Amino acid sequence: MGYTGFVIANLLRNKLRSALTGSAIALAVLLVCLLLTMPAGLDALLTSVASDTRVGVINKSGLVFWMPYSLMRKIRALDDVADAVGMVWFGGAFEEQGKVTFPSFAVEVEHIPSTYPDYKLAPEAVAAFNRYRDGVIVGRQTMRKYGWKVGDRVTLRSNVWNVNLDLRIVGEIPRDTSPIVWINREYLDEAIKAQGGAGLGIVMIVWVRVPSPDRVNSVMLRIDELTRNTDYETTSQTEKTFFSNFLGSLQGFLQILLMVTALVSLCIVFIAANTASMAVRERAGEIGVLRAIGFRRRVIFSMLLAETVVLSWSAGAVGVGLAWVVTTSLKRLGGSIAALGPLGGFSVTPAVILQGLVLSLAIGIFAGFAPAYGAARRPVADTLREVF
Repeated sequence: MGYTGFVIANLLRNKLRSALTGSAIALAVLLVCLLLTMPAGLDALLTSVASDTRVGVINKSGLVFWMPYSLMRKIRALDDVADAVGMVWFGGAFEEQGKVTFPSFAVEVEHIPSTYPDYKLAPEAVAAFNRYRDGVIVGRQTMRKYGWKVGDRVTLRSNVWNVNLDLRIVGEIPRDTSPIVWINREYLDEAIKAQGGAGLGIVMIVWVRVPSPDRVNSVMLRIDELTRNTDYETTSQTEKTFFSNFLGSLQGFLQILLMVTALVSLCIVFIAANTASMAVRERAGEIGVLRAIGFRRRVIFSMLLAETVVLSWSAGAVGVGLAWVVTTSLKRLGGSIAALGPLGGFSVTPAVILQGLVLSLAIGIFAGFAPAYGAARRPVADTLREVF
């Protein structure tokens, strides 16, 4: 029997113990791989939903503070501004309890297609949105969540403007993860005036499309310069930066999860080290005999360490495989289950696979080094004296 067969035979000597230890390592690697997909997954999500030529403009004091509607004309008059659309938070609730479960905005209908050309809205949806004052365009995720379809009528109750709007769904935003609802600004303005209000003379956020990414910074500076020393000073940022600010707390939470996972991995190292120590103690007599018949210390050390490394690396490969299966399944389900949200976009990349395998290899080396070194360095006479 060669050294490889000897190592495998010893691993299979106590199948239950090896299986339990390997399962613990596999689960730890699975957890680490799933968490490692999240930062890259969030970045990919931001890249997919954000355009590098679109800029968000909000009041410098915060998103809930308004800006005058007259600002729209000034922004559109700037050089390098292809188009801009002003939005007002509607806060429409559909469910009986009145809870807002999707973002809804009153928008300037005629400026949507040229500001969001990357959304590839259906021409018939755009035409109907312009034709019907009560028309509404709904994101695909919200359409699937409530089972809506084009032509349905829904009533949304605003938690901001104290109006109820009866709306006709004229189209959808063809993005699987989009929950957004767009309402005609003029329709909301008329509803507010009908309630005795002054109507809409404000915007809460302005989305500006720039023809080229290399002109974005200059456009942002010029927009902010327009409102300098006014009561509504603005701050402009790219669409990706805008969305990433909302995910800032989630990214911090991911860092905490990664720290917890590191502690879990450390615990697995001690578990594997304890298993290796038990295996060495049980075979103390065999190891002593091997030393007595001429096996050198480095051979004994290498074989004992190889047992732990092979077990750990094999279990790690299983954990990486399970992570790939889980993320692939989530991605396939993401298109049909809206509740998965961004989880449907996470995937196990080659970098994550490499990190998972390196982690499992490190667990095997750190867990097996001390028991293997101690057994190889122990004098033969002492070992045989204790056994016999």
